[in-house]
Amino acid sequence: MRKNNRILVKEGSGNVFRDLGFPNPEREQLKARLTLEIYRIIKGRGLTQMAAGGILGIKQPHVSALMRGQSGNFSVERLMDFLTALGQDVQITIKPARKEHGGVSLMLG
Repeated sequence: MRKNNRILVKEGSGNVFRDLGFPNPEREQLKARLTLEIYRIIKGRGLTQMAAGGILGIKQPHVSALMRGQSGNFSVERLMDFLTALGQDVQITIKPARKEHGGVSLMLG
């Protein structure tokens, strides 16, 4: 006998952290995107975690966590500092929101 199991699907908001009920979902999404960019730069340059730690001023286990997508206790500001240490320019643009509540986005160039 075959059961008719239905899978309920709900369209996401575009921010998985909001969908999962995280506090401050915009900040968490921004941290995730910054961490991904740090990962890409380190991998693209072929840096070891020790070498990357020397550039970033952190110990290898913290680099390892970043490489696994775990921004941990690093603030958005600290992640931006890591990007500048890796030779990247970080630009923040503030403009009026199209909705009542503003949002945060990241543009990679």
